[in-house]
Amino acid sequence: MLLPPPIFALGVMFISGVSKEQIAQAKEWDLLSYLQTREPNELMRCGPHEYCTRTHDSLKISKGKWCWNSRGIGGRTALDYLIKVRGISFTEAVHTLCGFTPSPPQQAVPTLHKPFRLPEAARYPVAVVAYLQSRGIHPEIIGACLNAGILYESKRHRNCVFVGRDMQGQARSASLRGTQDSFRIDTVGSDKCFGFYLPAGKMDCSRLAVAESPIDALSLATLVKLSGGDWRDNFYLSLGGTGEKALLQFLYDHPMATDISLCLDNDQAGLIGMNRLEQAIQRDSGLSRQVKQVYHNPPPAEHGKDYNELLCSRVAALREQSRHSREGR
Repeated sequence: MLLPPPIFALGVMFISGVSKEQIAQAKEWDLLSYLQTREPNELMRCGPHEYCTRTHDSLKISKGKWCWNSRGIGGRTALDYLIKVRGISFTEAVHTLCGFTPSPPQQAVPTLHKPFRLPEAARYPVAVVAYLQSRGIHPEIIGACLNAGILYESKRHRNCVFVGRDMQGQARSASLRGTQDSFRIDTVGSDKCFGFYLPAGKMDCSRLAVAESPIDALSLATLVKLSGGDWRDNFYLSLGGTGEKALLQFLYDHPMATDISLCLDNDQAGLIGMNRLEQAIQRDSGLSRQVKQVYHNPPPAEHGKDYNELLCSRVAALREQSRHSREGR
């Protein structure tokens, strides 16, 4: 009996239910792009430039390749992953990757992004110093930020510019805060992985205080100083919100950080955010071994929702106490 000839459709030969064109299209998906697009909840960051999967934390994805270390297998494409790890048949894997779905992300028209650029600096930070002092921030801490190059005044609008730098000292983000109004914005192109942080006195410091905003981070340092402690005994990190990117990046870059105090706002977003941040640390196998303690330390509700409100309350009380002392002489 003669075998049936191959099936042709529109001049393309089909093998095992898929065409050569479909196979080629499926192979264009790298695993990272596939998981980011189709299964984002399965993807977890486990290093500055490395990911693992939630199901298999020994499966590492880095530099366009993946390797399942516990099984000794790996590859480059999402097709390899679906077949070798998920156990999906070749035909089903191809259909999964290219069936009736859009082309892989790398085939889309690229979006043009403006490069990150710091605003031009004013010669003297007069407005910034006056504004931060009006918010209760201690002059010593303002001076430390200016000297470290993580704070300056923009020339055009006289905004506070809080700079986030990487471990090489390169500026990667900038958060602007108006000195005359409530203006707040991140500079275009800012990388949220690199938040503004006030360095500790020693690089091997194990204590990190985490706040939502740069002013709250500086408020924490000021409160430590006002209480008689050494504010340099901690790192102070601003997340620029309640997201986890800046915290995880900081912990990857500072493996000596083992005691984490989450000092987010005392409101629904802050309280939920602290739980989410702790869970993000626990999900990361490397960080869960590094971090020994995670404390939830929102400010007392009776003094406002954030640490700057608490600081302003403390400063006002100290001024009143000082006034009574002078009048009692």
